[in-house]
Amino acid sequence: MPQLDTSTWFITVLSATITLFILMQLKISLHNFPQTPSIKSIKITESNNPWESKWTKIYSPLSLPLQ
Repeated sequence: MPQLDTSTWFITVLSATITLFILMQLKISLHNFPQTPSIKSIKITESNNPWESKWTKIYSPLSLPLQ
């Protein structure tokens, strides 16, 4: 049974990596990115919630007086 020849694996992996790197660089370079990104204004809306207008306190059962 012949042995597996692994002497060409380094060149194969290296060339595949370089090829993938070049292809990804070409794909990225073909995209059109905006030159100056515009700033979007953020409008803050205030909502009137019923719990904001009154003061409430939550009592835990352990802090209540014993009955």
